[in-house]
Amino acid sequence: MSLKEPLPVAPGTAAGPRAEQPHRATVWPEARAAAVRAGDFARAGRAPLGAPLGQALGQVLAEPLLALTDLPPFDTSAMDGWAVAGPGPWAVREDGAVLAGHAPTAVAGDGEAVRIATGARVPSGTTAVLRTEHSRTEHSRTEHSRVEHPLTEPIGTLLHALREVVPGQDIRPRGQECRSGDELLPAGTRVTPAVLGLAAAAGYDELPVPLCPRVEILILGDELLTAGLPHEGLIRDALGPMLGPWLTALGADVLATRRIGDDAEELYAAVTGSTADLVLTTGGTAAGPVDHVHGVLGKAGATLLVDGVKVRPGHPMLLARLAADPGRPGHVRHLVGLPGNPLAAVSGLLTLAEPLLRALSGEGDGTPRRVPVRDEVHGHPYDTRLVPVVHRDGRAVPLRYNGPAMLRGIAAADGLAVVPPGGAHAGRELDILDLPWPKAAGAAPAQGACFT
Repeated sequence: MSLKEPLPVAPGTAAGPRAEQPHRATVWPEARAAAVRAGDFARAGRAPLGAPLGQALGQVLAEPLLALTDLPPFDTSAMDGWAVAGPGPWAVREDGAVLAGHAPTAVAGDGEAVRIATGARVPSGTTAVLRTEHSRTEHSRTEHSRVEHPLTEPIGTLLHALREVVPGQDIRPRGQECRSGDELLPAGTRVTPAVLGLAAAAGYDELPVPLCPRVEILILGDELLTAGLPHEGLIRDALGPMLGPWLTALGADVLATRRIGDDAEELYAAVTGSTADLVLTTGGTAAGPVDHVHGVLGKAGATLLVDGVKVRPGHPMLLARLAADPGRPGHVRHLVGLPGNPLAAVSGLLTLAEPLLRALSGEGDGTPRRVPVRDEVHGHPYDTRLVPVVHRDGRAVPLRYNGPAMLRGIAAADGLAVVPPGGAHAGRELDILDLPWPKAAGAAPAQGACFT
């Protein structure tokens, strides 16, 4: 399969015969932005999924989280103690304590107190909650009982405060945290265990989350082996085993990884017949005699959004919006064409596929973090470079083996540094595209990894 640079096709036009159109590769930042816009556009036509709370962890909110009730939903006691009404001392009611989960059975009258537990609904008429440790009780007959029934009137209990009682103290008023309809969290928030707790408290049984993007991978080329050692011009397929797990780590539902030879008709049938939200192809994006991707896109009525990116490796990558499926109105599908060289394909994955999938999932653009480089990094005169790096003592250290056909560098890397045209001197801060899997802090490079 040819690995030549792509012939001219203007981005944003229908994909047609490449020799008839002028070439205009897209600068790397704009290519990433175009992928985000494509994902946002596709997401707009997708209704969110209602995920039960137990299945929503790690996903993002497709819509703002609005309170379905006041929090707290009624006035509650913040402490164990006494619900008191009016000024003290108070006559203690003997008709039972007010417990959490039980509605008060009576209204508190002035001069009365009733036992109350933390979280219990305070009786109507309550002035304040007096903490147990801030009170004392004594047994005493009332003046009325001593005069009229000196022998038969039972002894009552009086409650005294040991410190000043302020109206409303230790009462959580209804709506203190939020009112019904308040926005608690914006769309795009990652669902953490704390978010699940808040959602449950606010009345949710399930959360609105984006549908998981569905991806189909098409591995192109007659020269690829699926097993054994390379021989007689045949080489092992490195991308088939790599791309599916990589996309899964990005949160995609990989429907299938299919291997297709250098056959334009078979590729056309696979692209037009796919039900995936994103079709990912490998190879065939240049202008060689068996590079069929552009011709297939033109025949399929696709619209090129990005055709060639000013980045090394990975220059001949592309992004296209596929023609609408009459059977699924509103369903927007895209195709990302990756170069056939392995590291160039990784470059295309991080430049176009990952931003599109993030946007389609409502996760935003994944703004890279900036880290100073330990060593000078050589750049391309005109294009951005993506260079594998490892993190060491707060700095990014470039790795060798960063040619377009090599995977040895990226296999040991923590991420890819975005090197601007002209390169970067030691100490300059660069954007780092992190890889979607955890790396042990301070771990040594894989055996055989080489620094530049």
